Amino acid sequence: MIPVYNAPESYLEETLRSVLQQDPGPEVMQIEVVDDCSPNGTPAALIRRVAGDRVSLNCAKKNRGLAGTWNRCIELARGEWVHILHQDDYVLPGFYNRISKAAKTHPSVSLIATRSFFIDSDGIITGVTNRYPNMESGSNAVADFFYETPIQCPGVVVKRSAYEQCGGFRSDLAFMIDREMWVRAIAFGGGLITPEVLSCYRMSVQNETMRLRRSGEGLRDIERLIQIFEAQFPGFDPKIARQDVYYKAIDQAERFAKAGDSEAAKANLDFWRNNAPVWLRLRRAGVKIARGVFG
Repeated sequence: MIPVYNAPESYLEETLRSVLQQDPGPEVMQIEVVDDCSPNGTPAALIRRVAGDRVSLNCAKKNRGLAGTWNRCIELARGEWVHILHQDDYVLPGFYNRISKAAKTHPSVSLIATRSFFIDSDGIITGVTNRYPNMESGSNAVADFFYETPIQCPGVVVKRSAYEQCGGFRSDLAFMIDREMWVRAIAFGGGLITPEVLSCYRMSVQNETMRLRRSGEGLRDIERLIQIFEAQFPGFDPKIARQDVYYKAIDQAERFAKAGDSEAAKANLDFWRNNAPVWLRLRRAGVKIARGVFG
């Protein structure tokens, strides 16, 4: 299921081709693009050019937003497993074979994921998600998701039955909408993360993740997630999580400033100044002074 909104054609074509190159056939896999009422029009012509009639297109009559569109993908999905593959991400050769193998050897788990490369707007690899040996044989442990997002959307498939029983994506979250859902699915039925890197997650100025980071809304969304986890998991430490988000704010502010994005730098710096406790700001200032003195 491929949710799109004003999809850049070059990215969407790469996404589609990455799936079609390992297509097991319509009797095994549904491939459908779900357009969220794009103002610039639906990608129907591109889909026909790249995939003929192999890929279906579903168009919303009104904008549903992120959670609404992802939940619409779940509603439309007919298979046992649902792979929500975003318009600017793609999978690498062998992805679906590896997922199928894991599903057969661990039939009880609700979520299966591969590791992912981080790529930039030009497709250059900039990083990779970590390996989690404790999740490679299946586990209900969710602690690895408390303070970071170990897996990325293009590498994740979830049982449709798990979505149906746990509920879909939360509309009160944006930046953390995926991590919260993965935690729910793993806590419900268990999850497995393969050691192989078989998907690519794009970080570009055009995607929703970057927009939320630039505006500072991503930081506020993490605070909302902290409240959710604090209420649900006794082992979760909100103090650690909040300290992490404060450091993320100042780190992002400095990176945006260095890149010449003054608007984004100000949004993140304002969050730091308005929310980080005085002792943490003083500690940060002391570290910067020490680095300046000692190199």
